[in-house]
Amino acid sequence: MSNTNANGADGAKISVLFVCLGNICRSTMAEGVFRSLTKDKSSPYYNLIGKVDSCGTGGYHTGDEPDSRTLSTLEDHGVTNYTHAARRIRDSDFREFDYIFAMDRGNLSDLERWHNRKSAAGKAKVMLFGEFSGTGRKEVVQDPYYVGRDSFEKAYEQCKRFSQNFLAATFPDVPQPTT
Repeated sequence: MSNTNANGADGAKISVLFVCLGNICRSTMAEGVFRSLTKDKSSPYYNLIGKVDSCGTGGYHTGDEPDSRTLSTLEDHGVTNYTHAARRIRDSDFREFDYIFAMDRGNLSDLERWHNRKSAAGKAKVMLFGEFSGTGRKEVVQDPYYVGRDSFEKAYEQCKRFSQNFLAATFPDVPQPTT
């Protein structure tokens, strides 16, 4: 089966990076959800998606694992094998990833400034993840860190919906799995 991805590279797997501020809540939630939809061998996207990762625009939590509420929310939805150590965005990310998705507008602005530096130039399409909301408007994933468990559930719902919409838009010829 030949696949033409959004970058026009016939047969090439696409790579995706999710970014928030500290890389322990939203971006790790998005990474865990996206992996669950694409990295299982039974997924119709298994052979279409390459590298998937997450990071933060700040280095506040470098080396930490995701927030326990992120992990428990993922586990409640059947994502039980996710591990990650927080890291900060690097210049090389803009060259290594096809898509870099910001969780909110502040992080999007930071990423765009970083991407425009000569040392960080690359192929990545830097976008707000919420452009794939499916609602006709660009949504942001609010930081749930100081809010509570319900906001982690909302972040999960958004990340799943955005991921499914991104995959459907990027691979329109792939039959969509029923959820």
